[in-house]
Order: sequence, then structure tokens, then C-alpha cells
Amino acid sequence: MGYMGYRKRTGFMAGLTVAQISEFSIIFIAMGISLGHVGSSALGLTTLVGVVTITLSTYMILYSHPLYERLAPWLGSFERRRPFRELAVAKEPHDLTEADVIIFGLGRYGGRLALGLKEAGRTVLGVEFDPEVARAMRRQGIAVRYGDGTTTEFLESLPRTQTRWLISIFPDPASNRDLLRALREHHYGGEIAVVAREDFEGVALKQLGVPAVLYPMRNAVDYVVAAITDLIGPKEKAP
Repeated sequence: MGYMGYRKRTGFMAGLTVAQISEFSIIFIAMGISLGHVGSSALGLTTLVGVVTITLSTYMILYSHPLYERLAPWLGSFERRRPFRELAVAKEPHDLTEADVIIFGLGRYGGRLALGLKEAGRTVLGVEFDPEVARAMRRQGIAVRYGDGTTTEFLESLPRTQTRWLISIFPDPASNRDLLRALREHHYGGEIAVVAREDFEGVALKQLGVPAVLYPMRNAVDYVVAAITDLIGPKEKAP
């Protein structure tokens, strides 16, 4: 990833997702045994390595942010002096000096939310760490700042003073905690909304002082129920 022009954080986070060998490795070894290319002992070793790496990678992904903070000083050798691919996206200009809403994370949910708010006449600024997603949203007319929205230095560059709402679509609780801590350090006085995938995540966010918790799955189901109910129409009364 460093050779391709990405920063060490990007390479580390991406590497954690592919650190394990998958179950397909066992299938390939079984095929090799059936063809006589490898011995039967290789199957046991492959299974053991698969179980260990799959188990470890699960927890490494869950705790990716604390792991990165601890290992970051030793990851510099995996980063170019000039990470050109990320710098190219970061230097693409946007002309927003203020925004009604800043959305952190422009994936499927965040991107659709940004487009919907823009269609509703709101001024939207997106924050995205994936350079390809950032470019795609810019092509659709959304102003995007490329960078890590959980860092204090990056938040200093955002137009927070006139922003009424900040919405976090970050998928993991650690990123949301980092963002909330950074916002408190900057004494942000606007409203904050954070997405929760599960009820227990919403409870934890409420305990952290988040005033508005969004539940995408629950809201989507409620919308579908209402739409289907309208299509079915009122229930006919029995004669």
C-alpha cells in the first residue's frame, strides 16, 4: 500500500482485513492432496493456521484503532515520503467555508444521506478517508474533505463555527469516541448525531452524551413497512 502511494494508516487498516487465510485455502489444499501434489499432513497445518489467523484477525479488526496508535511509530518504513495517491485527493479543492451539515463517512448510507440533504437545499460537506469514494461523491456535486475525521488536527481545518449539525457514519465505536473527544476539545457547540448499528451501541453513545442516535436498519424497516402498508391499502372490514 505504501508503494502504491497510500499512507501507513491506510495500509495498516487495509492489511488487517486480509491478514488471515480464508477457508478457500483448505479447499485448495484438499484439491492438491487429491491430485497428489501435496501430502495429507499439509491439510492439518493449513487448518491450524486458518483457525489461528481467522480468530486473531477478528480481534485485530475490532481493536484496529488502538493497535494502530501503539504501532504507528514503527510503521514509517511502510510509507513513502510523499504518499502521492492520497495527497492528490487531499489537494482537490472545495469552495465551502461554511456548511449546514458535516457528514463523517460517505459510504452507502452516508453518501445517500449527503445527496438527500443536498437535494433538500442544505449545504453539505462530507469527510471521507477513502480516496475513491471522495472522488465519486465530488463527481455527484458533494463538497468533500479528504482526511481522517477523528484527528484533532484535521478537525481544526473544518468550518465548524457555522455548522449546525455534525453526523458521524463511522462504523466502529472507537472512531466515534475519538471524534466525540476531539469535538469536545474544540468546544463544538452545534448538534451531533451518530449512527448505531445495534441497540447496545446506541445505549453506549447516549452514555457518552450523544443527543441524537440514528438507527439505519431500524429506520429502513420502518420505511418499508409504511410503504408496503400504503400499497396494500386499508384492511377491509368483515361483513
